Amino acid sequence: MAAPTVEGAAVTALRSVLHRVRQAAERSGRTQEQIRVVAVSKTKPVSLIRQVYDAGHRSFGENYVQEIVDKAPQLPEDIKWHFVGHLQSNKAKTLLGGVPNLDMVEGVGNEKIANHLDKAVSNLGRKPLKVLVQVNTSGEESKSGIDPSSCLGIVEHVRLRCPNLEFAGLMTIGMPDYTSTPENFRVMDFSFRRAHVLLH
Repeated sequence: MAAPTVEGAAVTALRSVLHRVRQAAERSGRTQEQIRVVAVSKTKPVSLIRQVYDAGHRSFGENYVQEIVDKAPQLPEDIKWHFVGHLQSNKAKTLLGGVPNLDMVEGVGNEKIANHLDKAVSNLGRKPLKVLVQVNTSGEESKSGIDPSSCLGIVEHVRLRCPNLEFAGLMTIGMPDYTSTPENFRVMDFSFRRAHVLLH
């Protein structure tokens, strides 16, 4: 009886998160539809993911290639999978070949990874893959991503030299900072504004 309790708790937690997202959207003058919640299911069993799926959720994230490649074929094809985190360039082909419904890679931090993804998408003949460029706003060596000063270069590389990738934005994993204006995200906002100028 323990497993249903855990799975029930996951659905309850999801509903709580979606409620808080709805409230935050209202406060900021946005609609809930403009915000995508990705349930990161790493290390969780397929049965639990299925429970959350059955509750209506469709976006899931994993950060280990072997784990997502193992799980994806066991679950419905209308799931929009996100690969979150550092991707080794030699795993790009395995990831794309094993997950046909991969919707996005969140964490392209250098041109080499972008090139490997672009080539894998082309070889498989699939539609362009959405990617987020990862920016290391905290300067921590333990975190992946490009230095903010080099952000525009990789955005331009993805947009101009990787026709099988779709630049979908920037991402970061900042240090915990609970002030009203976290430094990591001020850096990110500046990088985003510069990328936005490049895009238009």
